[in-house]
Amino acid sequence: MNIKKLSIVIPAYNEGPTIHHILDKIKEVELVNNIEKEIIIVNDCSRDNTEESIKAYMQANPGLNIQYKKHEFNQGKGAALHTGFAMATGEYTVVQDADLEYDPQEFNLLLGPVVKGFADVVFGSRFIGGNPHRILFFWHSIGNKILTFLSNMFTNLNLTDMETCYKLFRTDLLQSLQLTEKRFGFEPEVTAKIAKVPQVRVYEVGISYYGRTYAEGKKIGWRDGFRAIYCILKFGFFK
Repeated sequence: MNIKKLSIVIPAYNEGPTIHHILDKIKEVELVNNIEKEIIIVNDCSRDNTEESIKAYMQANPGLNIQYKKHEFNQGKGAALHTGFAMATGEYTVVQDADLEYDPQEFNLLLGPVVKGFADVVFGSRFIGGNPHRILFFWHSIGNKILTFLSNMFTNLNLTDMETCYKLFRTDLLQSLQLTEKRFGFEPEVTAKIAKVPQVRVYEVGISYYGRTYAEGKKIGWRDGFRAIYCILKFGFFK
């Protein structure tokens, strides 16, 4: 498939000290087939210097296509993604967290099934393949597998990592979805709604994972797991 531009949507909340690191990594990436990069950063009303860091980076890198939007009050990761998706102009859109847990060099892994003409949506799985994975949080990994299993029951997909950050979508398909979850319920909601698109082609590829501890800034907790279960039932069973 001929792809000219990839939109990279970054939800950011209190990432001022580190966001320049992920932007540097994205800048260094050379996408397959000379695909252009469109970076869309949505600042979800951060309380630190995230906005100053982003604007300083944009000023220092005028040749990089960065679009910036700030929420006037904190709404959640899902809401930041909704804003970013609406701004996307590339043929495909990928989600990139502002932390350093995922490696943008692996955008090309996600693009592989797309440029070969096989996929409309590609999930990057932390649980398949031989790429590096930081060893952390046994119960988180068990919880992730349970959530993925429940999601698969209702979507009839056989994913190994529904909760992954790295999801690549055909942009027109993504923008056609009516997404409502404003926080960490985004993952099961978008998975459920993508699975219901007629004849959608979903692929999964193995990726690396450089997880953070809570001391290093990890934000997701057990409450988000219960919300994910609620969303799996809401968007999978009741609808």
